[in-house]
Amino acid sequence: MTLLEKLSYCPMCGSSHFEANSPKSKKCNNCGFEYFMNPSAAVAAFIVNSKGELLIEKRKKEPAKGTFDLPGGFCDAQETAEEGLAREVMEETGLTIAKQRYLFSLPNIYRYSGVDIHTLDLFYECTVEDTAPLTAGDDAAECYWVAPEDIHTEQFGLRSVRQALYMYLDKKR
Repeated sequence: MTLLEKLSYCPMCGSSHFEANSPKSKKCNNCGFEYFMNPSAAVAAFIVNSKGELLIEKRKKEPAKGTFDLPGGFCDAQETAEEGLAREVMEETGLTIAKQRYLFSLPNIYRYSGVDIHTLDLFYECTVEDTAPLTAGDDAAECYWVAPEDIHTEQFGLRSVRQALYMYLDKKR
């Protein structure tokens, strides 16, 4: 179920006449307020060390708790994707991004608190200033350096990350 399906009352005036106006919006027939369901921006980093190993994390929280993931997360309001990526990588790994290069984006559905949140996930290839400070934090239970040939995409809990890994690793071969 999406947030749009969950909203029964107009968030502006409280009217129960908050009805579907298009496949991605609801409009209040009382006050005219229209809410559009657009995707949330999320970012993820492909970080490779000097041995050619990729940095992955074990997820500490739901959704997909206990599965593998790439460092990253949701962008905050008034934050660029690049700023969000640097902040999320720092929070989850303790690493500082020195350089980032945009690769591609993928749509995803992130199930949180019983609601399907549509996201647009932006993937970057990054280098970090120093790998020594690597420490799992925030949403990461553990961090690992893994050789590309030892990565099994089915062990990653989020669909867009599995697809991104497949695409990234396929290009590297």
